[in-house]
Amino acid sequence: MNSNHYIIDSCSLMELNRHIPADVFPGVWEKIESLIIKGLMLAPREVLNEIMQGDDQLAKWAKNHNKMFVEPTEKQIEIVKDILKEFPALIKQNRKYDADPWVIALAVELATSSQQTLTHIKRVVVTEEKLRGEQIKIPLVCQKYKIDTIDILDLFRIEGWKFYGR
Repeated sequence: MNSNHYIIDSCSLMELNRHIPADVFPGVWEKIESLIIKGLMLAPREVLNEIMQGDDQLAKWAKNHNKMFVEPTEKQIEIVKDILKEFPALIKQNRKYDADPWVIALAVELATSSQQTLTHIKRVVVTEEKLRGEQIKIPLVCQKYKIDTIDILDLFRIEGWKFYGR
């Protein structure tokens, strides 16, 4: 049996909030919440920090779903150091928070954990960033670590979610 675990970037949650807000499309957000409750969607604490810079509906939502945001481990700190050694342009110097290396580090740590399970668990990064040549963005760095990346609509398709208006 296969199972996907999703590590979501702040840009995906921000895009979702911008175009599919919870007060208008509650069913979409209920599906996201079901993944969180099952432990199938996580994000590093740095994603929460980026979201909390805005005082909006997403920030309020994130506070109520604090369980999905995980603290960095020693292994993640080492992975981030390795990532930034090879890809220093991944972080933007003028930003207070930059979750990108932490999103990748969480995915890499989970993908390489030695936890034994009867099911094959695939770790997938959800981001709105796209692979564009050699631009140093999440998809390029994930490629090096053999981590798949998808966008939020791909997640809907993979999970088989359909939303119908009334």
